[in-house]
Amino acid sequence: MNKKLEYTKAFDELQQIVTDIEDGEISVDELSDKVKRASELIKICKTKLSSTEEDVNQILQELEDEKE
Repeated sequence: MNKKLEYTKAFDELQQIVTDIEDGEISVDELSDKVKRASELIKICKTKLSSTEEDVNQILQELEDEKE
């Protein structure tokens, strides 16, 4: 799994996989690989979102502490 993949690129690739599946453009032979890749991309996105949420919460807490 490529941990360096940017959120936007991972999300775009994930959207393309979903679109291809919905449109029936993925053969049964490719489906397993695409689902595995989608799982990897979801993990990348979740990790990045969690990290970003933690960073934002920390910044907000620091700003709140400065007010006091």
